[in-house]
Amino acid sequence: MIRNYNKFRAGDWVVVKSPREIAQTLDAEGTLDGLPFMPEMLQFCGRFVRVTRPAEKTCVEYPGGKYKIREFRKNDVVILEVPRCSGAGHDGCQRLCVLFWKTAWMRRVEGGQPVTSVDQSGQEELRAVLKTRTEPGRYFCQSTQLEKATTPLPRARVVLKCFSEVLSGSRGLSEMARLVLHPLWAYATWWFPRPVRAGNLKRTPVSNLNLQPGEWVNIKSETEVVQTLDRRARNRGLICDGGMRQFCGGKYQVKSRLDRMISEPTGEMRQVEGTVMLEGLNCLCWYNHVGGCPRDDLMYWREAWLERIGGAPQIGGAPENAKRIGEKPGLNASEALPKNAESRQGRRNASVGVEAGQV
Repeated sequence: MIRNYNKFRAGDWVVVKSPREIAQTLDAEGTLDGLPFMPEMLQFCGRFVRVTRPAEKTCVEYPGGKYKIREFRKNDVVILEVPRCSGAGHDGCQRLCVLFWKTAWMRRVEGGQPVTSVDQSGQEELRAVLKTRTEPGRYFCQSTQLEKATTPLPRARVVLKCFSEVLSGSRGLSEMARLVLHPLWAYATWWFPRPVRAGNLKRTPVSNLNLQPGEWVNIKSETEVVQTLDRRARNRGLICDGGMRQFCGGKYQVKSRLDRMISEPTGEMRQVEGTVMLEGLNCLCWYNHVGGCPRDDLMYWREAWLERIGGAPQIGGAPENAKRIGEKPGLNASEALPKNAESRQGRRNASVGVEAGQV
């Protein structure tokens, strides 16, 4: 097994290694330290890309909509400025997860160093051995294997991670201060009631606007949204909490539909109805977890909470952490130029958490 322990900083330029080089780092499951190299990542082999940030830690979803912050084994994972996972190798999953990259799968490109072409042969050979299912109906991907690819993160190390992220350029000092102070304030005010308006429906409605990427929508007012919710502030299992409601009344562009997704805890493909993701509205994990999380999962929005509009207004009200993950495709190396407990948990669930069978 070949391992590379080089540390990368945000902004470093790297070349993703060839399929044959990457294959030498993988075990029989197609993983390195439990983290799978996926078919969706093959297209970036030989590409010259920039490091968005080291991934010092990540949130991991468990059954019941619970989340834990854990750290990657070997602490040698980064996020690159490449598009999110297309799901093409996993029957069209539309979660658009951020891709995690082991540093053993890339090499640093120093300033002024000539960049040569990377051998692209071996793609199909590598693709043939990459695992995408554990059994019929259960998928195998980075999301479903995050628990195996990570280890528990003690509280003391959470603090050390905050310093590491600032030193690596992953987060700015003022940004990290916000990522630390906000959850600490939430913990300190845990016992103070912060009610979220809920609905009174026993059976919540389905709305199918058939929104498409690029269309513009208006997020309905909070009063209108509440009319679509049950007594737990959910529409068919998907919560609309205070974190999401701060965007009510804003105008946003549809990024993608969410018609099917792989469940992180179970690996099952789940069909989703009347749901989209909007540009710039990402997970508010930093509400609950000291130092935040680099995944930046996208929030899920029921079409019942949205109204289609015409024209092309400017995106408004996006949080400061919007679009942290680069969406720019890499260049070919040869072309390169140098509240209460439920509402608190719901803030994280707003992006990805839906109850089993209620999507």
